[in-house]
This record gives sequence, structure tokens and C-alpha cells, in this order.
Amino acid sequence: MNTNKILLAGLLLASSIGFTGCKDDLFTEITTLDVPRAFSPTDLEAIVVEKTGVRLNWRAVSNASSYSIEIFENAEFTGTAVRTIEKVMFAQLPYTVPGLSGETPYWVRVKAIGEGVDESKWISTTFKTDAEQIFQNVNLKVLTSTSVTLDWPAGATATAISISPGNITHTLTSGELAAGQAVIEGLSPETDYTAKLTSGTKTRGTRTFTTLMDLSKVTTVSPGDDLAAIVANANPGATIALFPGTYNIKANVTVSKSISIRGTNPANKPVVNGAIFRIRELAGLTLRDLVLDGADAPDGNQAIIYDQDNTNASYESLLVQDCEITKYVKGVLYGSVKARVASVTIRGNIFSEIKGTNDIFDFRNSIADTFLFENNTVYNTTDPQRDFFRMDSGGSTAFSGVKSIITIRTNTFYNVINTAAGRMLYIRLASHEINFTKNIIAKSVGYYSKESPTIATMANNNYFEAPNFTASATAGATNDKGTFTTKDPKFASPSTGNFTISDLDLKANGIGDPRWRQ
Repeated sequence: MNTNKILLAGLLLASSIGFTGCKDDLFTEITTLDVPRAFSPTDLEAIVVEKTGVRLNWRAVSNASSYSIEIFENAEFTGTAVRTIEKVMFAQLPYTVPGLSGETPYWVRVKAIGEGVDESKWISTTFKTDAEQIFQNVNLKVLTSTSVTLDWPAGATATAISISPGNITHTLTSGELAAGQAVIEGLSPETDYTAKLTSGTKTRGTRTFTTLMDLSKVTTVSPGDDLAAIVANANPGATIALFPGTYNIKANVTVSKSISIRGTNPANKPVVNGAIFRIRELAGLTLRDLVLDGADAPDGNQAIIYDQDNTNASYESLLVQDCEITKYVKGVLYGSVKARVASVTIRGNIFSEIKGTNDIFDFRNSIADTFLFENNTVYNTTDPQRDFFRMDSGGSTAFSGVKSIITIRTNTFYNVINTAAGRMLYIRLASHEINFTKNIIAKSVGYYSKESPTIATMANNNYFEAPNFTASATAGATNDKGTFTTKDPKFASPSTGNFTISDLDLKANGIGDPRWRQ
């Protein structure tokens, strides 16, 4: 027995010594991890930018000195690569490869080049470029009621231009291709068109435009005419077309019949000084291609005011499009009367220097079945204690059966609320739905709301130097808890009203007023 115990103890001691030695060796091996090749990069991401470029990103590899990129037009990575880029340093990431073909699926792979070891295995992903955009902006100075002049880089490869509606196809001549310009005629006045430049089956450019009015079928007005009297005497449905120049109104303009007031050419918008448009008699109003300057407006009022109670029927639609509206003291839109509006559409405008001693868009007892605010730029509207969109409970009291659908999308707001007490969405309607998407809010200390509005969608907005829209400490505040970013848009020149953005993520994801993402 004693001999057996001695033998067992010896075996245990030997095993213990052997195990300890293994642990030491294993620990040494893990810390040195001598491998024959570089590790492969991970989390390869490909995002299409500027229509035909791709921005690549991946996680670093500790034993890589550089990286190689190859892009192919097939998933098997056979044949010759479309692009090969060597010696990409990790400090260069995210790495952008520009100038690929439009509307084309690609496969990309990346490998690490070893530092004292063999190169890694490839990792890969796929992406598809967008349609190209080589069209220049439509030249509004030569746009007519029946024709459009379209331009692109001289000598570029293309075969045809198609225009819809109308199913118009224009085959390009060698002379047009050399000049990079074509004139398309036979269009209809006041019609929204889409032009597409193609090369075979590939799209090379797309532009939308609206032909001008046929001035023989509208009421034309010159700067010396009495605009208020012309509006008062207009027939229902009339279009009043203002030639370029300055119109010193400085008075109330009563709109008692549905009419349209427009500039004759969006390249040279007429300036209307001091006009207050007061809507009555269930009328509708279109304001388009105008500069509205409220510095001399009577009593410092809003630009547009609903001016008469009516609970029996709806006012016709309000459209404000492609205007520049500036220096109104109280705000832009006001409805303190009991007025139900079929639809309000505010699209493609630039608002600046609106003091907002009342709220900027302010419905106290009025209501809109639909309220659409899209593709606008608003800057320097900063009164200390006021709100931007106000739709108060009085509208629901007057029109209890109406659900108001409020859509605010793809706008750029800069320096719009300069106090933490100011709200973007002061919405207290009993029945409503808000969709707030793809907007840029920059340089604002305001916040959304504390009224618990009904938010159907709040997504893909960008907040730069606007912290209270995502993390307001106000009791009961609505904060954006969805998908959002806080990137610097890198505006070109905010002080001069140029909000062109250079951040590729915001451009690629379609955030903000589209005029600044071209």
C-alpha cells in the first residue's frame, strides 16, 4: 500500500509539472501568434456615391501594410477587372472609386497585403450604380411654352433623348452630340416634363422641367399695373402672369376667387413688395415663381392669411411653389378663422429672414386635410419664443371629423429656432398624423415638441449643431429616437444663402433640399 501511494504521488507531481509547462507554452504562442499570411479584412461596405462612384470601407487588419481593391462586372471575378487599385492605406478609408458606368451591377473584392507575411484571402461584396446624371440644369432663360434646350458635356456618348408625357423620342445628330445641346420642340404649355438622355439602354441623364405659360391665354401684368385691382376683377380660375420687375404693393390683396399668380419666367422672378394675400369665399390660391418681400407689408402681417370663417365647405387648395419669401414679420401662413383647406402644398421655396413674431406656419382655428412641406430651404427665421409649425386644437374643435395628414420631408432648415423654448412641431389637433423624414436641421437650439404629437414616421433626418432634437431635457419632450445622423453637411456658404452640401453620405441618402444635392 505504501509503495502504491508513493507511485501515485509521483504520477500526480509529474502530471502537474507537465500541465504547467503546457500552459506556459500555450500562453507564449497566443501572445506571439506567428501566422504565415495576413488576416482578411472584415465588414466590407460599398455605398454608391455621386451616381456612379462607390465608397468602400472595412475594418483594419493588424498585420497589413496596405490593401488591394479589384472591381469586376461578374460575381466570379473572372476576366479583366474594371478597376484595380493597389497600395491603399487604411488611413485613406473610406476610399472612393469614381467614374464607373451607370445602372451597372459590380462585384468588388479587397485583400490585405501582408507586412512580412503573405497577402490575405479576398473578401467581397456587390453594389449597383445609379443612373448617370450628365445633364446640366435646364437653362430657364431659353425655356419657352413649347420648347426646352437641354445641355450636357460636349462630345459625350449618347443616342437619344426621350421626353414624357407625350412619348417623345428625339434621336441625336452628330452635330448635337458634338455641341452637347439639343432643342426639343412641340411641347405643351404649363406642363411638367421629364427628359431622359440615353446611350443605348443606359440612362446618362435625367431632368425635370415645366414649360412656361402661353401668355396669349393668361392675364399679363407689368410693374406699373394695379395688381390688387387686377386680382379683384379676375375671373375664377384665371392665371395672372407677372412680367419681371418690381411691384410695390404695400397693401392687402383680397383673393375671393380661385386664381393663380405667377411669374412669367422662373429665370427672372418678379419682386412683389409688401403684399398680404387674404383668402376669402372658399377660394384657392397658387403663388409660383415669385419673390415676395414682406418688409413693407401692412401691420407687419403674414404673407398669406385665411380671412373668413366657413364651417360648411372646404376652401380650395393652396399651392406655394418655387418662390422666394423673405422679411415677413409675423410669419408666412396664418389661419385664426374657422377655415378648412382641402390641401396646403409648400414646395421648392426659399424662406429667409422671417422674424416670426407669430408662429411661422400658424393654424389656430383652421385646419388642412393634407399639409405637405417638401424640398424647401428655410434659414434665419429665429424669433426667440415662437414655433415653426403650429396647428392648434381650435382646428379640431371647428372640424371634429377631420384627420390632418402632415408631411414634412427633404427640407433644409438652418438657424431656424434660436431658443430652447421654440418648437418645430407645436401640433395639438385631436386627429392628425405627422411624417417628418430626410430633413436637415442645422444650428438650432429648439426642439420638436412637448405636446406628444402623433408621429407616424420620423426617420433619416440629420441634425448638425441641433442637439435638442434628439436629446432635449424638456419635460415630456419628443425626441428623435429612430434612425438619424449628426453629420456636418459642409454647406458651401450659409452667409450668402448657398447650402450646397459636400458630405457624400447626405447626398447619397437624399437628405435635405434636393436643389443643394445636385
